[in-house]
Amino acid sequence: MQDRFGRTISYLRVSVTDRCNLRCRYCMPEGGVALLSHDDILSLEEIYDVVCAAVDKGVTKVRLTGGEPLVRRGIVDLVKMIAGIDGIRDFGLTTNGILLEDYAAALAAVGLDRINVSIDTLNPLRFKNMTRGGDIDKVFAGIDAAEKAGLLPIKLNCVVGEFSNKEDAASVKAFGAERGFEVRTIRMMDFKSGSFSVVEGGSGGDCQNCNRLRLSSDGEIRPCLFSDKSFGVRELGAEKAIEEAVLLKPESGGPCKHNWMHGIGG
Repeated sequence: MQDRFGRTISYLRVSVTDRCNLRCRYCMPEGGVALLSHDDILSLEEIYDVVCAAVDKGVTKVRLTGGEPLVRRGIVDLVKMIAGIDGIRDFGLTTNGILLEDYAAALAAVGLDRINVSIDTLNPLRFKNMTRGGDIDKVFAGIDAAEKAGLLPIKLNCVVGEFSNKEDAASVKAFGAERGFEVRTIRMMDFKSGSFSVVEGGSGGDCQNCNRLRLSSDGEIRPCLFSDKSFGVRELGAEKAIEEAVLLKPESGGPCKHNWMHGIGG
C-alpha cells in the first residue's frame, strides 16, 4: 500500500485493550479514565480479521500494544492466531513488563518474535512514583524471562520529559548496553499542541518515512498518532477502513483533540 505521499504502509500497531495495570503519569490522569465497555472492545476474532485484511494489503510488521496488552484476557490465544498469518515477517509486543515473567515463555511458544519493554528509570523509588505504584523488580524479572524465552532482540522504550530526567535515560541506556538490549529514547509528546520528535534509536516520529497504521481497541483504524482522523472497522469493514486510512494519512502529525496514550497504544 502506498499513501498520497509515496510512503509504503507496511506496519500495523494493534491496541488490544484500553486497560492497564499501571498509572504512568505521562500516560493517564491520576484518577484514571472512563474505560470502554466489553461490547465496545474488539473481540480476538475481530482483531484477527483486521490483521488478516492488513496483511493481504501488504502489511508485514505487526505489534500488539495497549493499554497493557498482557492484561487482555486471551492474549496468548490472540498471539497464536496472528502468528499463524502467512506474510507477517516481524511480530512483536510492547509491554510495561509487570506481567511478562508469567507470559514470556507462553508467548514465545505460540509464535511471538520479540518484546519491547517500557522502562523510564532504573531507580525503584522513582519508578514507583512515576508509575503510581509499580514494582520495578517485576519488570526486571520479566526482562530476564523474555531473554530466556528467546524473545529477541529485546528493546527498551524510555520516555524522557516532565516526570523523568537525563540521569534516568542514561541509566536505562547503560543497562541496555550491559545486557545487549536496544534502547529507544522518546521525548514526551503533547497531543493538544502536536508536539513530538523523532525517537532516538528508533523510527517513531519520522513523518517523512512513516509506514504505520494503528488499530485502536475499539476498532478504529488511525492513519496517524497525531491526527483526529479514524475509520471504524465495524462500520466500514476492515478492508475499507484500511483503504480510507491510507488514502487520508496526513503528510505529518499535528495538534489533535483525541486520546490519552493508553487508548491508542503509542
